Amino acid sequence: MARNATAQEALFALREQIARLEGKPLPALAAAQRTDIAAGKQALHPAQASLRHGFGIPPLDAAMDGGLPLDGVTEIRTRLMGDAGAASGFVLALVARLRGMASSGLRFLWIGEVVSMQEAGRPYANGLVQFGLSPNDILYATPRKLEDALWIAETAMGSAALGATILEVRGNHKNFGLTESRRLSLRAKAAGRPLLILRHAGEEEASSAVFRFLAEPAPACARRLADGSMLGGSIGHPVFRLTLEKSRSPAPLSVHLEWNFRDRQFSLIRETGDAVSSGQPTTRSGNRIPASDDGQDRAPALGSLLAFERAS
Repeated sequence: MARNATAQEALFALREQIARLEGKPLPALAAAQRTDIAAGKQALHPAQASLRHGFGIPPLDAAMDGGLPLDGVTEIRTRLMGDAGAASGFVLALVARLRGMASSGLRFLWIGEVVSMQEAGRPYANGLVQFGLSPNDILYATPRKLEDALWIAETAMGSAALGATILEVRGNHKNFGLTESRRLSLRAKAAGRPLLILRHAGEEEASSAVFRFLAEPAPACARRLADGSMLGGSIGHPVFRLTLEKSRSPAPLSVHLEWNFRDRQFSLIRETGDAVSSGQPTTRSGNRIPASDDGQDRAPALGSLLAFERAS
């Protein structure tokens, strides 16, 4: 049986190569999809039939032809390594939404290139709860070489035990170009599962990703109370500034999205001026505590008390 499966995979690859040379549709994709359906490899439901998972934000869903592709590649990049937290948080929010529609017991694979993991670190287990996830929902792989990371990602997308695969890299590698991107895209299409590429400190480049986001941190709004009022001096849910750089839309779309982990929903923040501010100068503003003349004066109070949510 294993020999037959290997021969079938080789036949699919040969058909894809011939179709690419002839400029025709890839017959292996349809054949692989029929094989997966027959084997019961339908990981995500019930929205799998539409192959899109909406954000619940009308302008963003319209620009993305219905939402996040469930059978393709989506890239999330940052300009600076310092924005890795914002991009990783947005990816975790996407994983949490996919987790809500996945079958029980389904997990997600986070493949971190060793250089990226050394700088950005691994998602904090207890912090995953603040994004609507359990530490057991995500498996991690840290290969030493980028080639190994690409191989793991391509192989993982064929597993029915994984709801999605996250590939984390740093910068723009010469060994991760358009050819490798096309191979990952074809694999995601054939498997009918999403691949999220998290690129830290990377520039825009040609790829086969269906969509590409630029993720940046944004100030959080105050916490909203049950009566709809805002709790002054508090910090609410995380907010991401996202720019949809690659899509069918002629112009990039920029939005501020707030992530509510309890409801696993995004909200569009229209007024970023609602962000929390302590009203005090920052430590880098140049203002210093005045020195005491006789040693008896006390330093003025710094900042104000903020209300944080409990970590657990």
